[in-house]
Order: sequence, then structure tokens, then C-alpha cells
Amino acid sequence: MSIVAVGINHKTAPVAVREKISFNPDKLSAALQEMLTAVQCREVAILSTCNRTELYLVQEGDIKLTQQRLVQWLEKYHNVPASIILPSLYYHQDQQAVNHMMRVACGLDSLVLGEPQILGQMKQAYSQAKAAGSMSLVMDRLFQRTFGVAKQVRTETDIGASAVSVAFASVNLAKHIFASLDKTRVLLVGAGETIELVAKHLYENKVGKITVANRTVERANKMAKQVGADVITLAQIPDVMSQADIVISSTGSTLPLIGKGMVEQALSKRRHKPIFMVDLAVPRDIEEQVGDLDDVFLYTVDDLQSIIAQNLESRRKAAVEAEIIVKSQSDNFMAWLRGLNTKDTLVSYRKQCLLERDLLLEKALAQLSSGKSAQAVVGELATKLTNKFMHAPTSALQSAAQGGELDKLIYLRDIFNIDSSD
Repeated sequence: MSIVAVGINHKTAPVAVREKISFNPDKLSAALQEMLTAVQCREVAILSTCNRTELYLVQEGDIKLTQQRLVQWLEKYHNVPASIILPSLYYHQDQQAVNHMMRVACGLDSLVLGEPQILGQMKQAYSQAKAAGSMSLVMDRLFQRTFGVAKQVRTETDIGASAVSVAFASVNLAKHIFASLDKTRVLLVGAGETIELVAKHLYENKVGKITVANRTVERANKMAKQVGADVITLAQIPDVMSQADIVISSTGSTLPLIGKGMVEQALSKRRHKPIFMVDLAVPRDIEEQVGDLDDVFLYTVDDLQSIIAQNLESRRKAAVEAEIIVKSQSDNFMAWLRGLNTKDTLVSYRKQCLLERDLLLEKALAQLSSGKSAQAVVGELATKLTNKFMHAPTSALQSAAQGGELDKLIYLRDIFNIDSSD
């Protein structure tokens, strides 16, 4: 029995390839069942995100044959030629596969080192496989152990303690300046990807009120609905500036949108209650002179990049500690798996021996009932039992001897406690 992890990610394939073999969440249950049959494996789970698609399997038999079946199934399921899939695929088996899954869950294999979202995505993959009935003892235990490792890494290291994106860093700074965000009012200027991430982080931190200002209201509406925000035009910014405790801007404008005079008027209306401002745009959205005002805390993208660089170095150091935890826990899991394999083998061997015994004993009792002498019956039973239990070891020893497999012969002699002096 082997554990296999097969996949593609942001390191091995561009988004144009990744999107071709991603899985629709609504069709995942059927895909899992289809994969069980097509690849002929015992257990399967699928993790599919924007940055990676990974297939986790418990299988028996030839690993190369399993890989061939897997590629053939992916080719057929996604209607994508193998020539596109194969160059981007990576394979991990047994401890390497276990180690890989644990690293993924801890964010050690992510585009952003230590990002926490992947753990939630792995938990979703586990739930989907569980609901589809494509997972049993081994994969269930592996996922549970993987979640435990991720929790241990988060608890015992600083892998996720510091911000490593400008969006996250902006919100993190706001949390340091304001005791609580639940009563703060935020003005977001722009509706691009960066502002969308900022809005998401603010929403997750239960900020009091969000207003989005954008050149076109229609573009901002979709994002605003997701975070319960109001939408205004850029021309309306002076009207709401005095209500904003936090202003974060990121547009493609070639000229500043927020000038020193506009902010001075807002501060006057606020009776000089401070405003925290972050300018993520290049060129600037907020005039440089705004930072000279006493009641303004202004940070630019360069300020944040300096913070992010320090935080990334902190995460890299934490990642070294995390790798040690992952290695230790993957060793523990493989020890459990080896014990499981040993237990299965012993149980099967014991069942086989007891079956042979019962069949021969039944024949012996029938012979005694028919009047055959007890001495003859017992003698025949002993001979047949001996021959039955000697057959497999004798065949193995003969095969090793005839094939010149000295190591195997020595191993078999040791197993059956054959004294070489006999």
C-alpha cells in the first residue's frame, strides 16, 4: 500500500495550464468517484485552488501504472492533451507525499510563504472526499494528522504572524494605530485587485463602515456588495473625507486625487481627530505634502515594502522551525502506517493458517467418526499440517537458491530460524 500525491502548482505551471485542470467544486463528488474507478485506487481526495490542483491517493500495486492511469484520466476528464499536463506534473510517494501534504497545509509551499487560506482549502477538500465516500482509514488519518501539524506550526512558530502583502500590511498597520476597528470608518479609493484585497481584510476584521470611491460606480458595486460597503464617485471624496478615520488608495491615476487642502478641510471638520492614510498607488494618489500635517499618519507603498521585507525574513526563519515539525510528524505518521501494514499482514496470515487448520481438522474428525484408528488419523493430520505450513517457505527458499538471490536466502533463513550448522 502506498500514499501518492500528484499535482501542479504555481511553481510548475502558468495559470493558463492550471486553469485547464482545475476542478469545479459542484462536480467534485462525481470526479472523486470516477477517479476511484479509473485509476483503480483505494482512497482519493482532490485539492483544487487557483494556485494548485493536487490529487492524493492510497493505492496498491505498480506506482508507474497508477501514474499512467492518472494522466489518462486527467486527459479524458478535462479534455486536455497529456502533452500539456505531463511537463507540469510532480509526483510524491509515501513519506515524500505525507511530507508534501503537511508542508502545503502549513503554507510552506504557497506563493505567499505562510499564508493561512490554504489550510481552509485543505479542510474543504477533506470534507468533500468524506462526503463523496472516497476516503477511509488511511487518508482520513493523514488529513487529521496534517491539520494537527498545521495548528502546531501556527502555535509554535511565527510563520503567519507578520504581514507580507501590501493589502494585509495596510490593515495590520491600522490595527496597531486603532485599538479596535469595529467603530472605525474607512474610505477606499479605487476598485482594483489591491483595494479588493484590502476590503476583504477589513471586512474579516469587522471594520465599522466601508465606503468605496471609484471613477465608475458600476465597477465598484460588485466588490462593495461582498463587504457591505457604500459606493461613491471620485468627485464625492471631499464630501466624505471628514468622516473617514482610515483612507487607503490605489488607482491608476497619473495625478494625485487627494491634495493637502482637501485633507486640511477634513481635519478641520473632524476637530483634528487623526486620519490614518495609506497610498498604495504609483504614481501617488495622495499628495506628498499631506504627510506634513500633524494629524495625519501617511504611509506610502515604499514604507510598506520595507515592512514586508522584514516580515518575509521573519517568516523564512519561522519556516525553518516549521520544516523540523513537519519532518518529525511525517515520521510519526509513517511509523503508524507501517504498523497498520504489519497488523494487516499478521491478521491475514493468521486467518489463512486457521482456515487451513480447520479444514484439515474437519477431515480428521470425519475419519474418526467413520472408525479409522485415532493413531492413523492423528499421524495423517500432523503430516498434512506440516506439509501445508512448509509449502510456502520451501517454495520461497528454492526460488531464492535457484535464482542465486543470496541476500533473500539469508533473509529467509533468518525468518524461519534455520541454523546453518544443521
